[in-house]
Amino acid sequence: MFDSEFSSIEFAGMKLANRFAVAPMTRVSAQSNGRANDLMVEHYKRYAEGGFALIITEGIYPDQDASQGYENQPGLADALQGESWQPIIRAVHEHDAKIIAQLMHAGAQMQYNSAGEQPLGITEQQPVGKPLGLYGDQDAWQDVKMMDESDFERVLNGFLHGIRNAVEAGFDGVELHGANGYLLNELLSTHFNTREDKWGGDMQRRAQFVVDVVKSAREMVADDFVLGIRLSQITITDADYQWPEGEEGFSWLVQALAEAGVDYIHTTDNDANRPALKEGTRALAEVVRDAQIPLIVNGGIDASNYAKMAAHYPGALLALGKAALADPQFVNKVKDGDKPDELDFAMLQPIANVENEMRWREQQGNE
Repeated sequence: MFDSEFSSIEFAGMKLANRFAVAPMTRVSAQSNGRANDLMVEHYKRYAEGGFALIITEGIYPDQDASQGYENQPGLADALQGESWQPIIRAVHEHDAKIIAQLMHAGAQMQYNSAGEQPLGITEQQPVGKPLGLYGDQDAWQDVKMMDESDFERVLNGFLHGIRNAVEAGFDGVELHGANGYLLNELLSTHFNTREDKWGGDMQRRAQFVVDVVKSAREMVADDFVLGIRLSQITITDADYQWPEGEEGFSWLVQALAEAGVDYIHTTDNDANRPALKEGTRALAEVVRDAQIPLIVNGGIDASNYAKMAAHYPGALLALGKAALADPQFVNKVKDGDKPDELDFAMLQPIANVENEMRWREQQGNE
């Protein structure tokens, strides 16, 4: 008899074969027009073949305005982009897995946008650090345009537009990207959000637009269409940021999002069990677990600790990023008692796209 993490489970209304999920990972491998392609079909299919019950896509831009963040990032901003995802969805479903589209607005953390060179952000504040070379060759962050009221309305409509296209394409759900320094996360962050109008201030005010997006999305989609959100304090270039409201503020946020209609909350951190919140002792994931809200936990989960993580977060899904990328057969291997492959970052050079990864695997004789 297999351990519970390998048993079938009902999660957020989905019947899943096990508790393993593929975490969203930027792969910058779409066509220049944002359409998915055959290479991406193979990329996503192998995770379903490898035993992962749920696949969360890389961040997808939902509109043709300012949401795109990377060159060759896939979109769900028009009908043709939506149709281009259908072969991927079919391939995943054929292997009895589910697939959720992660929708992200790049905000100030934009490294490329086909619609224009200036990012749209909560304020004019730029991210800390430098842009990631894994996703492009931009040396410095661009000057940011601060959102006005009409921009908030356009961003909301953009998310809803992307969700409609995800429904039409056949995705099992969507995940709003409220983590890692992208726009929804910037609203929550006092590094970015120093506004003095209704969108700035304490956690309740900073989170209001995020809650509004969730409520509008929930009202628009069917009850059985999964709606989740990913949350983090840290960003892709700032591993130290903390919300000033700490554990109390995050507890409020979790409850507010649940009441607004999310089916699950996906927490991510460099270490999933790190007590990261000010004036608190719990990790982000532990706060969600203790609130008894469906949880996807991400952060340093691999072959050495997945069983302990599964026990620590009963009923939660375990989202693997680096470990899944290293070995798409991870679930099948650990289930059979075999050792999965470890990540060699050479596969992500010079750009972290699928083409470079496949070339590396071919050179290693490990297609």
